[in-house]
Amino acid sequence: MAAELYGGVEVEEPYYCNYGLNPEFEPKLEAAGLRITGRDADGAARVAELDGHPFFMITLYVFQARDQAQGLHPITRRLLSSAASQ
Repeated sequence: MAAELYGGVEVEEPYYCNYGLNPEFEPKLEAAGLRITGRDADGAARVAELDGHPFFMITLYVFQARDQAQGLHPITRRLLSSAASQ
């Protein structure tokens, strides 16, 4: 879903914190159905999605920081669209 929304597999987004997903938990999360679908240049998880859900995407960056200056971000737009159709 992330690649579809961005129209590609490489993007740059702002990241302001020192937190991230502990790599030790990735196998358990993936076994439960959460797919890591985006990583930064260092290999750290930055995007995860839940297959089969109309919209379940987590990001470990601040995509919404672009909303005001450039209109709604594609992720925000998809979230609102998915919520409206439920």
